[in-house]
Amino acid sequence: MANLKYTPVKHDHQAFLAKARARKGFTEAYDGLELEYRVADQLLKARSRAGLTQDAVAERMGTTKSAISRLEASGKHTPSLATLQRYAKAVGCDLQVKLVPQK
Repeated sequence: MANLKYTPVKHDHQAFLAKARARKGFTEAYDGLELEYRVADQLLKARSRAGLTQDAVAERMGTTKSAISRLEASGKHTPSLATLQRYAKAVGCDLQVKLVPQK
């Protein structure tokens, strides 16, 4: 198994959003993908906490780095629960899905 060290790239997401929201139609499109962005954020944070690269997660899941990249790219692909469970296991997490009553 590959033993690669993951070093995250610095990114100021709030500054990115502030600049992007100035573009026409961005806010509506971004808000429409809120759930997908939250899931992608959770995937990235879990992988970072585990100190793993996409290559290492792919090896643990028996897939390719490009498949992990697609999985972590919100809005493009909708992963199955089985895939999310395999990803969670690969990064040392349990997957929890819950329905929260609307306010």
